Amino acid sequence: MNIVIDARLNAYRNGGIPAYTRQLSTALAQIAPQHHFTLLQHRRQPERIVSAPNVSRRVIYTPPHHRFEQWVLPIEIAATQPSVALFPDFVAPLRRTFPAVVTIHDLAFLHFDDLLDDAARAYYGQVGASAQRADGVIAVSQSTKADIMHFFGIAAERIHVIYEAAHPQFTPLPQVAHERRRINQHDITAQAYVLFVSTIEPRKNIPVLLQALRICRDRHPHRNYHLVLAGARGWRETPILALIDQLRLHEAVTLLGAVNDADLHWLYANSRIYVNPSRYEGFGLPLIEALACGAPALASDSSSLPEVGGDACMYLPVDDPGAWADMIETVWADEHLRQQMAARGPRQAANFSWQRCAEQTLELLQTVSLPR
Repeated sequence: MNIVIDARLNAYRNGGIPAYTRQLSTALAQIAPQHHFTLLQHRRQPERIVSAPNVSRRVIYTPPHHRFEQWVLPIEIAATQPSVALFPDFVAPLRRTFPAVVTIHDLAFLHFDDLLDDAARAYYGQVGASAQRADGVIAVSQSTKADIMHFFGIAAERIHVIYEAAHPQFTPLPQVAHERRRINQHDITAQAYVLFVSTIEPRKNIPVLLQALRICRDRHPHRNYHLVLAGARGWRETPILALIDQLRLHEAVTLLGAVNDADLHWLYANSRIYVNPSRYEGFGLPLIEALACGAPALASDSSSLPEVGGDACMYLPVDDPGAWADMIETVWADEHLRQQMAARGPRQAANFSWQRCAEQTLELLQTVSLPR
């Protein structure tokens, strides 16, 4: 088979979908040496995403999310003579001469009306029609599958839940008391911070976390609770950042911005507590990465997070800063509890692997592919 994978977004962004595309493509090439994989890479990205004997890079001129994508991209893809094509970025060409499988990571844009600008709304407005016409639909969690069924009316048997996973690099690290690391011009001390890895945007529910931090510091000023936020600025972040000053937390919150993989690994493994108060996640990749690193983790009881975190996390109501404050205080002060939670994390993360993701994806691709 010649399996074509749309990797154009990797030329424009870092983050969840490009990471998914890279990790899945790498794993597919490893488990299926008998098949050929053609990665569609935009011309602005000259380096290969995956280097393997059975992977080739195909230069594509149509940018991702372009308004003429539906007309031009199928022509560019047809020249590669695909047996089947995988589209990790939600949308496949509606008019095509080859079978297509789409991955839907979440439907946040349907839960939150103000999440998208006009250009993004036009692109993601195609997701329903694309899923209905696709030969296969991948959902990254049961929660996302339920959303696809609800919003698009697609039958359950047409949707295949195939989980993502943490990168294999995310493992526990040796603990060094009072170890310090300089990250993006900030000095961070091991075991002295609560961590959240996220784009700064409304659905991540950071205000509840900030309110909980204010409660914790007012109750126990001697404990010096500190919050580290690692992630790029996102959509409508200004009110979130303003709340830090309103709550007098500018000395208690460190905004690192985006961090490299090595620093991210250190942050996860050395956090006293990892927290994810999100209102909605399609999968929750940072949560599984934190668990893989042995971070004691708290998460909201919403969407996919309990599905991903299993019994390795403690879950809290989305809109209750008092409950978050209570649990942060409890875990922060109880070393034995943190050790128990840290031991459960890697075991839960081991339930998810890119090899398993690749095997299940390959099975679906083979089922819908054209005979060659």
